[in-house]
Amino acid sequence: MSRSIIPDLTEYEVWFLTGSQNLYGDETLRQVAEQSAEVVAGLQNASDVPVTVVAKPTLVDSESIRRVMLEANADEKVIGVIAWMHTFSPAKMWIGGLDALRKPLLHLHTQANVALPYDTIDFDFMNLNQAAHGDREFGYIQSRLGVARTTVVGHVSDPAVTARVGVWARAAAGRHATQHLKLARFGDNMRFVAVTEGDKTEAELRLGVQVNTWGVTELADAVHAASESDVDALVAEYLDLYDVAPELHPGAERAESLRYGARIELGLRSFLEAGGFGAFTTSFEDLGELRQLPGLAVQRLMADGYGFGAEGDWKTAVLVRAAAVMGAGLPGGASLMEDYTYHLEPGSELILGAHMLEVSPSLSSQRARLEVHPLGIGGKDDPVRLVFDADAGPAVVVALSDQRDRFRLVANVVENVPLPQPMPNLPVGRAVWKPAPDFRTSATAWLMAGAAHHTVMSTQVGVEVFKDFAKFSGIELLVIDESTTVDGFERELRWNAAYHRLAQGI
Repeated sequence: MSRSIIPDLTEYEVWFLTGSQNLYGDETLRQVAEQSAEVVAGLQNASDVPVTVVAKPTLVDSESIRRVMLEANADEKVIGVIAWMHTFSPAKMWIGGLDALRKPLLHLHTQANVALPYDTIDFDFMNLNQAAHGDREFGYIQSRLGVARTTVVGHVSDPAVTARVGVWARAAAGRHATQHLKLARFGDNMRFVAVTEGDKTEAELRLGVQVNTWGVTELADAVHAASESDVDALVAEYLDLYDVAPELHPGAERAESLRYGARIELGLRSFLEAGGFGAFTTSFEDLGELRQLPGLAVQRLMADGYGFGAEGDWKTAVLVRAAAVMGAGLPGGASLMEDYTYHLEPGSELILGAHMLEVSPSLSSQRARLEVHPLGIGGKDDPVRLVFDADAGPAVVVALSDQRDRFRLVANVVENVPLPQPMPNLPVGRAVWKPAPDFRTSATAWLMAGAAHHTVMSTQVGVEVFKDFAKFSGIELLVIDESTTVDGFERELRWNAAYHRLAQGI
């Protein structure tokens, strides 16, 4: 009954816009169009560019440029545009179009040929292949207008170029996801917690997400309306997919716990589908008539691409959904995560991340165990949950917080490691990681930034995707990686504070 809402990114389009001008004449413009088509084919055939790249007619005047930008804005399939000034396209022609564009922009600084044709080069060749200074003209007007964009330099035959274009495309897909996201909060934030609060109106302005609240009673009604036959079918699916504890098997002593967990999934999924929601939150302080804190259901819904935030944390739910879309088609997954406790052996420090129940099994390639255990918080029946270890390998943990005058993303590059020793008495999904550049610097910088304790962990995409996502969304990003120092990070915090205050104007 699992139904993924992770999109097929090939269904999204990126329009390729080639700039020139009528000055060159029909023959030159014909060659421009042919060479532009070759560049588009190079991008389209690159395995690391996950979207469909669509060539548009060569743009030679202000009106056609403005019109194509408005058409891109209006087309729901289009998540961004790539611009290349093949010859020399006077930049004042682009002012109206760039001012109208509301979707992510990539400036590709490339040319048709890889090598200079030393033996044959003449002024006809120079007249045709002018991107070296045509793109500089375009770069000027983008900077003059303050246009947020990603700039990629190099020939499309270079894998580093197509890889960077692919990163941008994934970030554009994440931006598209948040702009079309409806988020259901079941109950409110955990009482007295600061960082899970935030300005939902500003979030809709910056990110596009609609954040609203529904009573837990409505969710409970949907849960308790699940039919016995649907529960039977979902329990059978659990038995097929997971190593289910014997006490949860049909007819065993705790079978009803698993059946109720199935009811929660059926009710929650039906509620989200009926309302068109792509993300949600719950809170153990507001469960109403629900007999268990949703654990198994949340884990499976996250694996299907839904965003989730525990304890009413809607900002993390938004981020989980964006990360799931940006990682579409790549191995690994995206999940709610929380730094829980440390291993502080000098020189071998590690962070143990988990949550009460809600970590996505998409972080693990192992067959999860499905178990039931007491939960000493919330005052409800023992909840069912999936137990597993996250796969070893590179990952990033990212937090979104409201800094009053702006939203702030903080991203830490980490390396998930195999569990140094078994944890037989910790029945949750969990990850153990080594943060870059080291534990002390990482934790110090995280605390200095006031970053949230709830995060999204992605084992699919790296920090570059989140850099582009933050740029498109007009929000701050701070990165903690191998180059980070405490002094340098503190200076960046001060510079950012000044910049964002000034950028707001009076």
